[in-house]
Amino acid sequence: MKRVSILGSTGTIGVKALAMIDLHRDSFEVVALAARDNIDLLEQQIRRFSPRIVAVGTSKSATILKDRVKDVPVEIGWGDEGVLSVATAAEADIVLSAIVGAAGLLPSLAAIKAGKDIALATKEIMVMAGELVIAEARARGVRILPVDSEHSAIFQCLGGQNSCEHLKRVLLTSSGGPFRQRPKGSFASITPEEALQHPTWVMGKKITVDSATLMNKGLEVIEASWLFSLTPQQIDVIIHPQSIIHSMVEFMDGSILAQMGVTDMGLPILYALSYPDRLQSPLPPLDLNALSALTFEPVDHERFPCLGFAYQALQAGGTYPAVLNAANEVAVDLFLSSRITFPDIPALIAKTMDSHQGRKIDSLEDALDADREARRLVLAALQT
Repeated sequence: MKRVSILGSTGTIGVKALAMIDLHRDSFEVVALAARDNIDLLEQQIRRFSPRIVAVGTSKSATILKDRVKDVPVEIGWGDEGVLSVATAAEADIVLSAIVGAAGLLPSLAAIKAGKDIALATKEIMVMAGELVIAEARARGVRILPVDSEHSAIFQCLGGQNSCEHLKRVLLTSSGGPFRQRPKGSFASITPEEALQHPTWVMGKKITVDSATLMNKGLEVIEASWLFSLTPQQIDVIIHPQSIIHSMVEFMDGSILAQMGVTDMGLPILYALSYPDRLQSPLPPLDLNALSALTFEPVDHERFPCLGFAYQALQAGGTYPAVLNAANEVAVDLFLSSRITFPDIPALIAKTMDSHQGRKIDSLEDALDADREARRLVLAALQT
């Protein structure tokens, strides 16, 4: 029986994780949940899974929730302190980190320091402070189990290892997003509603826009470098519109292993939570006979420059990945609120990267300082 804490229980990943857990009550117990302010859904989760600790975003939400579940024996906190109590819950064996963006860094590091294994769905944690996170995990003997479908695929192809001396490179696959074939000249007219129509995956708003710009793949490149001890030159991205092969690993002798599966995050979530075991999935099997073709094509870097920015940040190291991540988060928010156009996203990121003076990251505060600085630089660039 694995006891699970979930950071981000009302988001897309958290909801899917609880659905998988619900089908395997003999294998999992939910001990703590953290969400933002979706009180209606969180109340349903409390009544269904009986966690001992719950955290929400604000004191107002905590007050409302306490009144609603006063008949249930649960401790309810709020804000940073509340989230940290969920991340470090004494009963938890594994923490699913699924809080979107930079906000997931502090509780995830706290969970690692508390000796909890991490099922990692928030790639921004590794992008902002990968070196710190990996060092802390090694020092505490904590396993970081990837939840992203691409990194889960690499992990599976490597036989459950985070590195391999015989590995030549990894190939991260990308669907290409909703604008793979759209003329670049029309990008300025792309609406948030169009950007949120992903062709193969159902995801949250931020990651869906990141998939449309290919920044999501760029963040995955940085995450993969830390998770699997890879140089930038060992990580390639290839467009695979069908999203059936989730990633591939090429070995020194030329052999390539690929992991395939249906396009549903339930599979990598369940694998991360159950590792090293495999549990029965409720999802339909992949019907190979129904596949008309599996195709591949190179990335058009001119149309999608965000991927190149990620390689540049990874190569530069230090604070640059954290700045890249923060600039992208702000730019995506501005786009979703219709304050900037789709091409403005990479333009603002480029301006921010050019304005930043890189430095080493020796502590968590260094990463957070870089994050805050980048957010200021983006808003300053918006005025120019």
